[in-house]
Amino acid sequence: MSHPVPVRVFRFDELEAADPTPGMFRERAFELPILWSGRVTTQPGAVSGWHHHDRNETSLYVVRGVLRLEFEGFDGHLDAHAGDFIHVPAFTVHRESNPTDEPSVAIIARAGGGIPTVNVDAP
Repeated sequence: MSHPVPVRVFRFDELEAADPTPGMFRERAFELPILWSGRVTTQPGAVSGWHHHDRNETSLYVVRGVLRLEFEGFDGHLDAHAGDFIHVPAFTVHRESNPTDEPSVAIIARAGGGIPTVNVDAP
């Protein structure tokens, strides 16, 4: 009988820069074959590049500030505030921005095992 993988704590100051997209700063806590977890910080006024997350379903929890989302096939934007959850379906081309004068911070969980981030041209 094999032993289960031990529980591990990933400290906030141990996260590693990962999966860059212009206009936002992602940090990875851990990556497993079907689960990716980390944090994203978006500076005031920043607008990210367009991207998708391959076959990964993505969940974000906004810890601080406002995270604005625009996505292919939707005219306009959606704003998520501190305490809100966001679901971005697999293969959805989107970009984030921060319309405020304070940094926004969100926690990310991706499930599916695809490429964590695929940067693309604007739709």
